[in-house]
Amino acid sequence: MTTPERPESDLGWALGTVMRTYLRGIDEVVAGVPGGPRGYQVLAAAGRGEAASQLALAQHLGVDRTVMTYLLDDLESAGLVERRPDPADRRARRVGLTPEGGARLCALERELRRAEETVLAPLAEEERASLREMLARIARGAAPVDPCQVAQEMQAQDAAAVSASRGRAPRRSAVAPTPQPGRPRAATPASPR
Repeated sequence: MTTPERPESDLGWALGTVMRTYLRGIDEVVAGVPGGPRGYQVLAAAGRGEAASQLALAQHLGVDRTVMTYLLDDLESAGLVERRPDPADRRARRVGLTPEGGARLCALERELRRAEETVLAPLAEEERASLREMLARIARGAAPVDPCQVAQEMQAQDAAAVSASRGRAPRRSAVAPTPQPGRPRAATPASPR
């Protein structure tokens, strides 16, 4: 086994360092948004009209519908989104940005772009474009991921975050089932990370 002469030549070290720097910048930008990064994702999806109803939005983002309800409650209390009855189905609620939510989303996107540019600052403009393209190719070519497993992991993380912020234990439906004594646990696909 050989060790690189310099840690900078190790792919894992480089990816980890870049990712930590990127996440630190992103976390600072979305810190004031109810729900943090997930709250930003809801604002962005609502702003693009990616899902008409509250349930469709939860499914689109892979968020447990109960977690989505709490998240939307917080975003609505902050004046960033509004839920209106769907004229086509009075049981459904349509989620849209308020004018304040639209302005906040624009500001967040500008700040996120600046945080991204800070991470990429050592590269020339054409190198940045090449890096983005190469990373996208690597991501597309990565080992196939079970989308159901990813959604379950995201739901468990969301449920834990919402429960922690509200002082509650996470709902059992949002996390992996607990095996019963004497019964083997069902096999689940390996985590993508």
